[in-house]
Amino acid sequence: MRFRDKVAVVTGAASGIGRATAQRLYGEGACVALIDRNAEALAAITADMDPARVWHGGVDVANEGEVVECIDEIERRFEKIDVLCNNAGIAGGDYSIIADTEIGLWSKILAVNLMGVVHFTKRVSRGMIERQRGAIVNTASVAGVRSGAGGNAYSASKAAVINLTQTSACDLGRWGVRVNAVCPGLIETGMTARVFERARELGKEGKLGSRCELLRAGRPEEVAAVIAFLASDEASYVTGQALPVDGGNTASLNLPGMKV
Repeated sequence: MRFRDKVAVVTGAASGIGRATAQRLYGEGACVALIDRNAEALAAITADMDPARVWHGGVDVANEGEVVECIDEIERRFEKIDVLCNNAGIAGGDYSIIADTEIGLWSKILAVNLMGVVHFTKRVSRGMIERQRGAIVNTASVAGVRSGAGGNAYSASKAAVINLTQTSACDLGRWGVRVNAVCPGLIETGMTARVFERARELGKEGKLGSRCELLRAGRPEEVAAVIAFLASDEASYVTGQALPVDGGNTASLNLPGMKV
């Protein structure tokens, strides 16, 4: 019960890592505010939760006005925010080379993956500064660390999230506010569903994650466990870090044919 009497906000909470994180924090005693554009899915997730400990809202994280209204409502409901998990993100599905990329898609991906983090961090950190404590955990990606794990726009957005994590940690540390990031590898979520479905259709499911040192794909719950650690007081001396949760993917050269 590391989060008893604490309030946590989780964006992108309708599925995948966001959903697993919300459930993990709630299970450890937190009051949780779940944010996602899919309000219907949020309602289903919270149906079995204690109404006194949960709030959910359909919010576009790329829209600063909606974010401000959302945070104001959460603070009116729970009076504070102790933990912010910026998980909302989109992949875009574009693996074209830079010469052929669509600028409109870049704008869309950056608006959600980067500016969504900026909007929530900007607003929530003000209350954390006043209370002289708080924890922010951003979901980046191994795609932000090395090439080959995502398209150009997606990878650039996640690299930006890692850098924003570091600069925000430097900005807010003097007030006891910690900012960290997780960098998931191949995890089965709504975003990666097509990859897993295609592999199953071809009978190649066993090859998913084969380029990781653990030789398997990860689960949302495994990433949520790391997010919960970074958000907890157990990580009280950890800030400004981007921690890969990738089965060892970024620990090696990771070249095709290296593993048997």
